[in-house]
Amino acid sequence: MARIAFILLCHKDPDAIVQQAQQLTAVGDYLAIHFDASSSAEDFNRIQTALADNPNVVFAKRRVKCGWGEWSLVQATLHAVEAAVETFPRASHFYMVSGDCMAIKSAEYAHQFLDAKDCDYIESNDYFDSNWIKTGFKEERLIYRHLFNERTQKWLFYKSFELQRQFRITRAVPDDLQMMIGSQWWCLRRRTVEMILEFAAARRDVMRFFRTTWIPDETFFQTLTRHLVPGTEIENRTLTFLMFTDYGMPVTFYNDHYDLLLGQDALFARKISGEAQDLKMRLGALYAGGRTDFTISDEGRNLFAFLTGRGRIGRRFAPRFWEDGTSLGRDRELLIVVCKKWHVAKRLVAAIHQHTDLPALDYLFNEDETPLPEMGGIEASLEKRGRHRRAFMRLLFDHYETDKMLICLDTASIDLMHDFFADKSKTRLLEIECNFDDDYLKGHAKRTGLAGEETNDATMARLLPTIHHDMMHQREAIRDAAFPDTERMRETASAEENAAALARFLGVNGDTAQLLAQTPHLFVD
Repeated sequence: MARIAFILLCHKDPDAIVQQAQQLTAVGDYLAIHFDASSSAEDFNRIQTALADNPNVVFAKRRVKCGWGEWSLVQATLHAVEAAVETFPRASHFYMVSGDCMAIKSAEYAHQFLDAKDCDYIESNDYFDSNWIKTGFKEERLIYRHLFNERTQKWLFYKSFELQRQFRITRAVPDDLQMMIGSQWWCLRRRTVEMILEFAAARRDVMRFFRTTWIPDETFFQTLTRHLVPGTEIENRTLTFLMFTDYGMPVTFYNDHYDLLLGQDALFARKISGEAQDLKMRLGALYAGGRTDFTISDEGRNLFAFLTGRGRIGRRFAPRFWEDGTSLGRDRELLIVVCKKWHVAKRLVAAIHQHTDLPALDYLFNEDETPLPEMGGIEASLEKRGRHRRAFMRLLFDHYETDKMLICLDTASIDLMHDFFADKSKTRLLEIECNFDDDYLKGHAKRTGLAGEETNDATMARLLPTIHHDMMHQREAIRDAAFPDTERMRETASAEENAAALARFLGVNGDTAQLLAQTPHLFVD
């Protein structure tokens, strides 16, 4: 059975640290604490006194003053790891946490999870090829020596950097190391940790190199683990659930995130608000509770992206030059069926196939699995289709040897509609207006990863109005665009009214339009 030694780096809130230590060790796991030497000595004494009788807690023998982006964070981690390895010989795994982390699964679940696969859990991506660093310094983190703290000694940090760059004072990465990068929240096996400590003691050249790299807590353990352990024994992921805002700041979790956190595919979460006392109490009880029946929906990141993205409607990049200069053809006619309920549009398209000879494709810009002919690779992904939308459609017209074609789009694809209507070709649009009840909205939330099986009624009740409002916003955006040659079918309209709209849209006779409008079960969910 796995036994975890948690490596806790902390610098504040002694009462919360004591509570966290008691919760994590209550079921037999261990804890090694490094309390920042820059913090209050009184606070440190309070922690030591409160945990003095707990045999499953040990303190790093040396405390260092920690600074963001500095080697000191790695040094503090190594001191805590050394204390844990020496004090807890039965520990099988070493799990890095902070004072803001809390378990989102039970200890029994965590132990079973770690027993199930003999591997290390650490993000370890190639430093140069992975694009893990989105902005700012990349190669500069490594080839220059960083002797000052960027946050507290900003002028010295950048002056030192500029002088090194001006005089071309650079250094090489150690020859035998492939530099890796990833999250600092890892879970490593005992033999991996012991190999890292042995390597650190033997390779002073590597230690000197990392001491003056910038943000080494994202590269040190990640590089050495990949260097010392076969790739087949590394799971390239963190077991700590965390998210970041568009500004690079960690997302904070509060009392009403309990059900969401339990559904994530992780053992811990960061970062828990210091004010979320109810959440801390419930998660603390959870770790010792023995529950193992967790349903993993993993909707957290999708849900966060959805909710934070609502205010950014319309902020699109300009069309690429090849899109701007490419036309479907002046004599061609593109028919667009727009519907939020994809199954409704697909039923109508199937009926159109049956009663006309019009080439028609389902949601080719919204759905990966849309059947498409081979077209030299442009059809291979949604990203390529969307990036080269006009060229892609022109190829489809040529493939089907037609000047008239029908496609389906989601109501959210307003940018595609604008682009096609701006083309020299003739474009028509048919909007299918459907009703959305709560059952459909719940299903939509689960299908799109905004909710999971464990999402409770209260959370769902708060989410559904947002989803419904988003769908209504998309509908209004289409109306506000005032596209020419637009028709509308409605679930609430009569078959005669819908047939008239279809006749005008497709250019078919009344009898054919009536058959299409009476497609069996057209609006049934």
